[in-house]
Amino acid sequence: MRRTLGLFCLVWLVAASAHADPAIRNVDHVSIPVSDVARAARFYETALNFEADEGTASPAVVLRLGKETIELHAAAGRPYPADSRSNDRWFQHLAIVVSDIDRAYSQVTQAGAKPISPAPQTLPAWNPNAGGIKAVYFRDPDGHPLELIQFPPGKGDPRWQSKASLFLGIDHTAIGIAGTDASLGFYRDRLGFHVVSGSDNYGIEQEHLSGVAGAHVRITGLRADSGPGIEFLEYLAPRDGRPMPADTKPDDLWADEIVMVARAPLAGEKLRDPDGHAITIIGPSKERSQ
Repeated sequence: MRRTLGLFCLVWLVAASAHADPAIRNVDHVSIPVSDVARAARFYETALNFEADEGTASPAVVLRLGKETIELHAAAGRPYPADSRSNDRWFQHLAIVVSDIDRAYSQVTQAGAKPISPAPQTLPAWNPNAGGIKAVYFRDPDGHPLELIQFPPGKGDPRWQSKASLFLGIDHTAIGIAGTDASLGFYRDRLGFHVVSGSDNYGIEQEHLSGVAGAHVRITGLRADSGPGIEFLEYLAPRDGRPMPADTKPDDLWADEIVMVARAPLAGEKLRDPDGHAITIIGPSKERSQ
């Protein structure tokens, strides 16, 4: 009887703990560690048309593009690995939506971006969930990967069809993962994100986009109630992507952080997802993207 009661109490405590996990209302911004805040800010402003939201004084600057914001903060840790590949699981990028990808990529390259893709790629029509999307990968001055993405009519948020400006906003942040099921258990089941899209991408266009020979990527898109989404990139091939270094510290330059807003005011909570990507949870009073 005591053993049964003890087991019941343990199950109740686990269930209560799971229920107490914060339900996320939205992704507020992504915080990016950089070696030189002023240099990084100039690149994002010149190459991508971000605008300073709260000044450019170190050790951090908040930049806005459309409705979305990012934070660049000074970090003195290890540099972004020079041999990084898109299937390494520390990979994380911002997907920046544009109205004319050729013109936008020309501006980005003139500002000094380092290419990952050889040129913008148009995903093939045989892929119903991704066909017609145009995208290109490149790196900022510290080596962080970034993506320009242009949605055809009928795909993406309707606001991404605007022609009012060249750079429109941030659709999502994409993260390298080892397994979709484990990541769904964290982002969907624990944090409350909703699955909104999925595709199975392979072929020469995906190889060129990723800069990875033989790339075959299972992509899953998730969203909270508002704000940018989170996109899983599970490389089904090649399977040689390297895990997040176990000794990753917040000031290492690959240690981007996703800042999320909980539904109720909570003290700051810092989490790691199953692949080591960093998450900070804040209360509504501290959000920046409004």
